[in-house]
Amino acid sequence: MTTMKKSIHDNANGLDYTLVNDHYLPNLTAAASAEYPTGRWGRLHKMYLKEQHPIRYNQLLLSGELSGYLAKLDKQAEEQLALTVQQMQESEGVTEALKAADQLEWVRRMNSIRNRAEEIIKSELIFV
Repeated sequence: MTTMKKSIHDNANGLDYTLVNDHYLPNLTAAASAEYPTGRWGRLHKMYLKEQHPIRYNQLLLSGELSGYLAKLDKQAEEQLALTVQQMQESEGVTEALKAADQLEWVRRMNSIRNRAEEIIKSELIFV
């Protein structure tokens, strides 16, 4: 009876294998990836990918690109949101003068603008 080696290296594919019970299993590790902070938009898109596009999610996760991809998307969404809110404010005449004259009206209009801008971001960047 021959004893099996605890680990072996396969030159054909460059993988190392470890003996587990009577089988050799490859020593696989997830790709090392830098951790990037992910905000609200990145988390929303991550949930969307998990539920609606699991293959794409797994590809990004296993390649180590997921956190960088989500951080980039989050930053892009934040910038787009700020720009959209600013453009809507200008087009609807929501100014500092209105804020000084009627604060409640200004808050109502700003909430409306922000909600509409967030829906635009969701439909154009997050849920696609």
